[in-house]
Amino acid sequence: MDKDLINLGVIKEKLRTFSEDRDWTQYHSPKNLVMALSVEVSELVEIFQWSNSGGLDEINDPKQKEKIKKELADIFNYLVKLIDLLDVDIETEALQKIKENAEKYPVEKVKGKSAKYTDL
Repeated sequence: MDKDLINLGVIKEKLRTFSEDRDWTQYHSPKNLVMALSVEVSELVEIFQWSNSGGLDEINDPKQKEKIKKELADIFNYLVKLIDLLDVDIETEALQKIKENAEKYPVEKVKGKSAKYTDL
């Protein structure tokens, strides 16, 4: 199987079943999912918070790498739940956003720069 391909349908179904089996769907409003997503992102931020290496030491430490993977999975799963609930075609939206960003940040103006498009 191609590691770059994700079967979002399978993940959505497993997450739906997980929630339904526990009668948790009642709590999965967009607001609650976004709040949960924010908490999980904060837990990932906490791992890197005081890193003097910009996170490079953490990704090379097996114990920290394991924590990072688990937080990324939590973030991904909450994001998939939200995508499912809101019925968003995330592939289409992501590709459109990349196209929009390419227009805002043309290579000839931004290469090697971190400025926001409004400051170019």
